[in-house]
Formats: sequence, structure tokens, C-alpha cells
Amino acid sequence: MRIGIDVGGTKIEGIALGEKGAEIQRLRVATPRDDYAKTIEAIASIVSALERDTGISGTVGLGIPGTISPATGLIKNANSTWLNGRPLQQDVADALRRPVRLANDANCFALSEATDGAAAGADVVFGVILGTGCGGGIVVHGSVLVGPNAIAGEWGHNPLPPALDDERPGPACYCGRHGCIETFLSGPGMAADFTARGGSAIDAAEIARRADRGDPLARAALERYEDRLARSLTTIVNVLDPDVIVLGGGLSNIDRLYTNVPPRIRPFGSDPLRTRLVKAQFGDSSGVRGAAWLWQ
Repeated sequence: MRIGIDVGGTKIEGIALGEKGAEIQRLRVATPRDDYAKTIEAIASIVSALERDTGISGTVGLGIPGTISPATGLIKNANSTWLNGRPLQQDVADALRRPVRLANDANCFALSEATDGAAAGADVVFGVILGTGCGGGIVVHGSVLVGPNAIAGEWGHNPLPPALDDERPGPACYCGRHGCIETFLSGPGMAADFTARGGSAIDAAEIARRADRGDPLARAALERYEDRLARSLTTIVNVLDPDVIVLGGGLSNIDRLYTNVPPRIRPFGSDPLRTRLVKAQFGDSSGVRGAAWLWQ
């Protein structure tokens, strides 16, 4: 049995997968925000409950909104800030008395979809999470690509390519820069763009619904979004040339993206685009499933 744990800002979710990826059981608890020790306890309690209820012991993988610093071995870049600077992987391993594998949640998402999801069987997969942020993960021949700096796939903090005159310098990003892809392609980014062009203060999901009903401001906002997504993915295709790009997160539920974006992706050269753009098969469950698949 493989156990996956997804440590989020509001909930910690656990899943138990059978040998071929069939879900055996799932459990979730509220995240003990700002309390590191209780976060470790919550993770351990989920593992204990899954093993008690199934009667089977399992390997354990963790997906977190951050990564392990290669320099220190401690967590960095986690928006669950109480994890930063902590030896989370080792502490969970000590609590469970077994080895634990840990990866960024976007990497877990990509691994899930590359293993038995929408990109199963593909050699090179780029997984994109379009939600409150704009994360990415890379899987090559079934293994997560982490990189020596542990930032492989962090496309959201590259500048929007190539920025138009009215897109420069771009919105401020929490990373300290302006015009990052995330500031345009995240859900809040789409909402801010809609408001800046005369729309009311609504979220990305409502913008998509209004566009479906023919609202001109909403339709224009989605067209700008599609163009920016295509420009951003063009750079991914030029550098990585993946077989499949999988979209996840709340904005991946906008069905028109899969029709309207691929024709706008224009990689180097004149051949037609062969990279497939697909929606995640497991949706919000991809992260926790990918954590379980860290043991293969």
C-alpha cells in the first residue's frame, strides 16, 4: 500500500492506494495553522488511521506547498510559513519510524497525472496548476525532475513572454518582481485584469460563467487570458518540448482553454504543434495521489 499526504494551508489530506493505484481509503483533517509540532502530529495521526482501518502498512509520501533546500535540508518557499526552516521530512520520518519521501505539491500533481492520469504513458510531462498561484512540475520517464536548485518547473516566476506595451512592467508579485506569469495567469490575476478593464470585483469562475453567457467584458478578459497562457506555454514547449501539458487547479475547469489555447501556441519552427494540452484526470486529488506515487 502507498500512502500519500497532501499538506495544505487549510487541510491535510491522506490517501491510501492499492498496488495498481486504486483508492482504498481517504481521510482529511484541518491543518493546525502556525503550529509545527501539531502539524507533525496530524500527519502521523492520518497515517496511523489509514493503516489501522485498512490493516495494511504502507510507504509514505508527502506533498507540500514548498520544497527542501538543497543547501540546508530544510523547507523553503512554503506558503504554509510555519514549515519554513524546519526539517519536515526528517521529523515526519522520526515520528513514523520509517523513511518518508517529500516533494513540492506541483511536482506531486504532475507525477500523479503522468503515472495513471491524463498523461499516463507520456515520456515528458509538464504539469500546470492554475489556481491562487501558478505552479508547475516536470516528470521525465516517470520520475519527478527537481533540479540542483529544487526549482524545476517554477515557470510562474518567469516574466510574461513577450509582454505587450500595456502589460509592462506588469503587476507586482510577492516574489519582489513585476510582471511574473503568475500575476497574469492565476485566478486572482485574471480577476484583477477584469477589474482593471472596467469589470466588477468578481472571481475567475464568475468571469468564465459570464463569458459563457456572452458578457463582452468577460469574453474579452478570457481572450486576453488565453493569449497570455499560450504565450507562456510557448516558452515551455521551446525549452522542454513535452509530450503532454496537463492543466490543474480551479482555472483548468474552463473548458474553452483546451480548444482556444493550442492553436495559439507557436513553438520554434514551422511544424504543427504535437504537444497535447489536457485537463487533469484526477482534479483536486492529483496532489495527494502524486504524493503516494513518490514511492514507485
